[in-house]
Formats: sequence, C-alpha cells, structure tokens
Amino acid sequence: MQLSVVILNYNVRYFLELCLLSVQEAIATIDAEIIVVDNNSSDGSVLMMKQKFPDVKLIENKENFGFPKGNNIGVRQAKGKYVCILNPDTVVAEDTFTKILAFAERQNNLGIIGCKLIDGTGAFLPESKRGIPTPWIAFTKILGLYKVFPQNRFFNQYYAQYLNENETGKVDILVGAFMFLERKLYGDLNGFDEDCFMYADDIDLSYRALQMQKTNYYFNETTVLHFKGESTVKDEKYMKRFQEAMNFFYQKHFKKSWLFSVFIQVGAFLFSIAKMFQGKPKENPLPESYFLYSENENFAKKLASILENKVAFLDFKGEKMVNSCLILKGKKAEIILDNHYISFKKCIEILETLKDKQVTFKIFPKKTGFIIGSNSRNDRGQIVKIE
Repeated sequence: MQLSVVILNYNVRYFLELCLLSVQEAIATIDAEIIVVDNNSSDGSVLMMKQKFPDVKLIENKENFGFPKGNNIGVRQAKGKYVCILNPDTVVAEDTFTKILAFAERQNNLGIIGCKLIDGTGAFLPESKRGIPTPWIAFTKILGLYKVFPQNRFFNQYYAQYLNENETGKVDILVGAFMFLERKLYGDLNGFDEDCFMYADDIDLSYRALQMQKTNYYFNETTVLHFKGESTVKDEKYMKRFQEAMNFFYQKHFKKSWLFSVFIQVGAFLFSIAKMFQGKPKENPLPESYFLYSENENFAKKLASILENKVAFLDFKGEKMVNSCLILKGKKAEIILDNHYISFKKCIEILETLKDKQVTFKIFPKKTGFIIGSNSRNDRGQIVKIE
C-alpha cells in the first residue's frame, strides 16, 4: 500500500465530513487507506462516520488522549509506505497526494514534507514552513521583528521567510496540520512524543527528523485549505497548555543555564498570551451580498430562502474570475462554492484568486446538507444547515 492518511478528530463533525470527502477524491487513483481516530468526541462525529463512511477505518478512543498519542494510535494500524498526518479541518485537492507521492519518491534521505496551507479566507498560513525556534528565533517572533525585517535572514527565520511561499525547498519545521513522511521514519522516530499533549509536537517531530540527518521539505505545488482553530477554543486552558508545550520543547532540546530557562519561561508566557488574544473571535458583520458558483440555479433560490437574503447565481461554466473580481470589488460579499460542480482543487484556487478582506467563502460539499467555512483563522468557523 502506498499511503495511509491518518486523521485525528475531536468535536469537529462537519469539518471532518468535508475533509473525508476531499481525501476520498484525492486517493481515488492511489493504493491508499484512511484511518480516523476519534478522541472521544461528543458532537456526533462517530455516528456520522458510521453512517456516511462505513468503509473508513475508525478508531474510537474512550478519552481525549491529545494530539501525539491519538496520532500514534492511528499510525500503529497504518499499512502504507507513507503516512500523512492530516487535521480534520482541512480540504485537500484531488491531486494533492499524487503530487506529493511523486515528489517524495524522487528524494534521497527524506524527512518530513509539508505543503502550502491557506486559511478559510484564502490567505497563506506562514506556519506552513518554519525555522527551529531557538531562543533567538523565538525572540524575533515574540517581539515581531520578523515583520519589521522580513527580508533580513537574521530576523526572518521563524517563518522561514527566506523561502518564498510559492517555492519548494528545504525547511526545518513543518506544521502538524499536514505532515507527510515514510511510515518507517515515523517508527524510527517513535512517532510524536506523548509527553507533550499538543502544540509543540510537530516542532519536536520535525526537529528529531533533522537530528537523524533527514531533510525536511516545504512543497508548494499543491495547496491545502486549513480552516484552523476548529478543535481548540483559545481560552485560559489553551494558554496554559501552549506555555507547557513550549517549555516542553525547550527543556527537551535546549536545556542550559538558569538564565536561559528564565528567558524561555518569560518568552513562552508572553507568546502564549499573544496567541490567546489573537485567537479571540471577532464579530463578523453579515455579508451585504451572496454569490453562488454553481450550475444549479434552483439551489440559489433555496439558499436565498434559508439565508433570508438575495443570492446571485453565477454559472460556473461561463463565469470568468476577472468578471468575478469586478462584480465583488468593494462589496462585503460571501461566495458559496457548489462542490457538486466545482472540484475541491478549484474551490481552493478560487479562494486564493479572489481573496479579499471584504470577501468570505463557504463550500457546499457534495452529498451533504450544509454549507461550511471560516471567516477568520482565529474563529471556530460557520456551518449553515440547508436540509
């Protein structure tokens, strides 16, 4: 078997369904399997899996074991030469895995591969590629120096800004939302460190691959949509766990003098506070206009009734992206993409092409009764039921 896709789920039932639909399309021509590990969700995720995806391997944990242990449980049952650790709040393109498999097979001494990630607004997620958060690099992150000097390698290593987002190349650290590697290497690394509940696990795994003299890559030739923040409410508990995670990584790999430890403690505390406030959801005003990309004009009428607003129908076959940009310019608009007629890859391309502060996006996944999306990388996303 070529590939095992391992998805760890916790209370994101609708995003998981969307993710699975996209993964099924992406492995259609590959000898592959999907393994979903549920960390004791209470939102009906398991029932949905059994009803809608009976052929997908489901592992039901009786408690929330956290990210590292949950994924390790899944990988232990994987059969593929390669494994992909994938978040449930993601959407992959139909050719994502074929492209990455081809790239992986060409490499020598392969470590971990990550890919280009965008959020629900179409904006690039800089954590798609990162440097090792040494004390200095963490310091440039905490003080925002990487923003002030984005072209200076001395300051811009946290998000590996020396490598363009549209360029494939070697990087140190990948993000746990999408990590692709040989199953043998995962085993050699003993998987994620289960002493870390979450948040620093991907940094640690990436770093240990480097310590084994492996080469990690950022691969830009496929884009994956990552809604972010779906499985975690960014509250005081989040801040505590994030601080613990950063302390875990530094104590494990950079334990030095008491002065170093104090700096790390203060830095991790400030960083976790910043993350917590960054994650507080903001009020999003309702769109002034709705646009449906589809070939089903009747669905536009149904949506108008549900949304209690006019929904303009744009025939996907005849509509040009340039025209769409002109139509949407200056408007607080929402675009709804009908996946019955628009591939997941095209949905992702449209988000990237039409991204604008005034524009939000939703996807109507095939074979479902809801539209789904996220207006910000820091909020919990939106689901509108249409049945």
